[in-house]
Amino acid sequence: MTAPLAQPEEASNLPVPARLDEVKGWFWPADQILFDWFLSRQNADPSGGGDLLELGAYLGKSAIFLGGYLKEGEEFTVCDLFDSPAEDDNNVDEMRRSYATLTRRAFEANYRAFHDELPTVVQAVTAVLPDRVRPASCRFVHVDASHLYAHVRADVETSRLLAAPGAIVVFDDFRAEHCPGVAAAVWGAVDARRLHVLCITQHKMYATWDHPEPLRTELAVFLTGREDLWHGVEEVAGAPLIRITGRKAVPPPHPRSRHETAAPGPAEEPVPAPVAVPSRRTPPRRSPLVRRLARDLLPPVLTRTVRRWL
Repeated sequence: MTAPLAQPEEASNLPVPARLDEVKGWFWPADQILFDWFLSRQNADPSGGGDLLELGAYLGKSAIFLGGYLKEGEEFTVCDLFDSPAEDDNNVDEMRRSYATLTRRAFEANYRAFHDELPTVVQAVTAVLPDRVRPASCRFVHVDASHLYAHVRADVETSRLLAAPGAIVVFDDFRAEHCPGVAAAVWGAVDARRLHVLCITQHKMYATWDHPEPLRTELAVFLTGREDLWHGVEEVAGAPLIRITGRKAVPPPHPRSRHETAAPGPAEEPVPAPVAVPSRRTPPRRSPLVRRLARDLLPPVLTRTVRRWL
């Protein structure tokens, strides 16, 4: 997750979000559209069941979104260090610089604002997940944890172990300049011909550990019908790759917060009371015949007087 330097802040002081866009985090409209498409496609498939998994949650923005697609009998697991101490000096430094506001209490408060039940929260390093989540059980895996190469490489392997057949795996910050370790680890898996890329956006890579067709073709058809998403196809590592840009992307409907209130409509302007206009008497109109008679019959001096009167 792309994060600037953060200042310490108590979770209790964080406002309760009324809408998803009020939750702090980096989850852009184009990616919301793709999450919705992949997850809705899975939910519509009677044989497409499985659990959901997120590695790295920050304050819960993408987790809240994912939770809206959880079906009965499925499990949603979120793994993050939150405010626990990191395991090595490099990770301690990363946590201090980027995630100083991060606390489990803030995450849970945000999530409960949108969902009745919390996901299964694993407050630990992501390396423990193979022991906490059943192998080949997850239909959708979102990897957005550490940016350090060794950790991301382990997370890539974890996603392979835990992914169910046909699962979608999504890697955040695969091309950001401040986290080259993510790019090295993710593209390394692609180069090894194990990870198959379906598409990329500015921030995320969408891939599968299984055969990518016909999913990639279905995605291309979907994108062709979207006027708010540009896409192009090119060959990378011997396979087609869809590039997506969504500067004008219109996200799908967000999960609704229980604190959300209806937006106030435009105020109705009061109807002005009728204003009484004082009546004015219209001066009588003088007949043209009177004017002609005065001009033809009266002396000039009297004619001028009559004209002034008329």
